[in-house]
Order: sequence, then structure tokens, then C-alpha cells
Amino acid sequence: MERLPSWVRQHLAALRALLVLTLILGAVYPLAVIAVAQTVFADKANGSVIRGGTGKEIGSSLVGQAFTDAEGRPVKKYFQSRPSAAGDGYDMLSTSASNLGPEDVVDVLPVPGAKDEEGKPDTGKQSLLTQVCARSLAIGKLEGVGGARPYCTPDGVGAVLKVFPASGTPTRAVSVNQACPAVPFPATYRGVKVECGKPGEDYATGRTVPIRGDAAPPAVPADAVTASASGLDPHISVAYAELQAPRVARERGLAVTRVRQLIRENTLGRALGFMGEPAVNVLELNLALDKG
Repeated sequence: MERLPSWVRQHLAALRALLVLTLILGAVYPLAVIAVAQTVFADKANGSVIRGGTGKEIGSSLVGQAFTDAEGRPVKKYFQSRPSAAGDGYDMLSTSASNLGPEDVVDVLPVPGAKDEEGKPDTGKQSLLTQVCARSLAIGKLEGVGGARPYCTPDGVGAVLKVFPASGTPTRAVSVNQACPAVPFPATYRGVKVECGKPGEDYATGRTVPIRGDAAPPAVPADAVTASASGLDPHISVAYAELQAPRVARERGLAVTRVRQLIRENTLGRALGFMGEPAVNVLELNLALDKG
């Protein structure tokens, strides 16, 4: 039998290697991993699904969800999750953060009568600071505590001035996040009367001056007003759960001590005993409430 040319033998060797590696890495290895996963930790491998009393799948212990009505309002008898920037909220197909940082403090005010590129009414763009301020105000109202926080105005927007000129003695100051005819905070800045912000006006050349104000340490915890990096975090802090306990107890006709006991029973400790902070899985806590 005539010996095959070297280039043919090289191609046949490559083809054999391809077939063997495809069989091992494309079939044997994945099947082995699946078998181990289903044998050793099937629950986690299948999504850590949580089922209700009837056995129906109602969520996952790894993915948060909103406890709101059809209008997006909090259902008061349930503990509320933290905000989510994933799609319309906790969308696993749009997992993401807002990508807004601590320097994002100036809003883009909506221009009355203007429309966006899709022909919809102009809604402007809230800065991260204003989002935090608005959420804190709303949660404070829901929970019956003060929603004030440093660098927030009483009406729930970022307490930020644009001062002109950018350096030297101020001759003009604008509360850029408070659209006219709002009453600006404070009334004056270094002897200059503060103006309300005019939608559509460019204040970029001014110096940005956040005003801390005299608000005490906030009653609303940080995780209640900020979204997680993934937008899917199913947990809240113990402090946020404790803040909601009186409202949940009142809505359900339970003693606050009973609700706080359920919080303790559904609190997860630090990972490996020292990493992170204790946290409460909101879905599991709400299920425990429904079970009584």
C-alpha cells in the first residue's frame, strides 16, 4: 500500500484530535459536570427555586423580586426589596447597574412641551443623587420616619448649586435640580440670592457645589435607596428589615416582636463568618410571614 503524502497524514491527525477533544470536552466533561451537580447540590444547580405552600414555583433564593401592585406601589403587608436597575426591575435578561457614580449629582430637567427622539414627552434625567433623595423621601413616608439625608433638599432632589463665575467671588447661584417655580434651598449662597433651575438652560460653565445641609444621620439605610451592581440582589440589610417591621406588623395585625423574630430567623450571617454583613432574604422572609 502506497504511503500517504505527509500533508494528508497531518490533516488526518488533526481531524482525529478534533474528534477526540470534541467527544471529551463537548460531551463527556459536560455530562460529568451535570451528573456531579445533580447528585451533590441539585437544588443550587437547578436555580435554588423556592416553592409556595401549593408547590408552585414562586421565585429563587438567588434573585430578588419586587413586592408591588399593578401600579408599582409597595404592597404594605410585605417587606420591600432594594431598588433594581435591571430592566424594569429584577429582570434577569437585563442584569446591570445604573453605572452612575458619586459625582453624578446634576439633573437634566425636563423641558415642558419638548419631546424625545421617540416622540414621547421629555422626562429629563435624574442624577444618582436625586434618585437617592427621592427614594429616601418616599421610603420615609411609607415607614413613618424622616426621609431627610445630607445633600438632599426637603422636596427630595439633590441639593446642588451651580455657582458663577467658576472661581472667585460668586455673582450668581442656581439650584440646578429644583425646576422653577420651586423655592430654592437655601435662599442665599455667600450673600447671593439662589435662583431656581430653568429647564433647557446650560449651566455647564458654573462650579458644582453640593450642599450638605444640617440633616442628621439618615433613618433610611443606604441599601434601601441604592441598587446592587447586578440589579438582582435578593437580600436587604438587617437595618432595612427592622425599619419595615412596624409597618408589616401593623398591616398584618401581628405583634412587632413576632415580626422581628421572623427577621432573625431569616437572617443570613457573614460569609465564612467574616466576609460581608448579615443580610435578610426578602422572598423567604415574606413567605415566612404568609405561613404565620
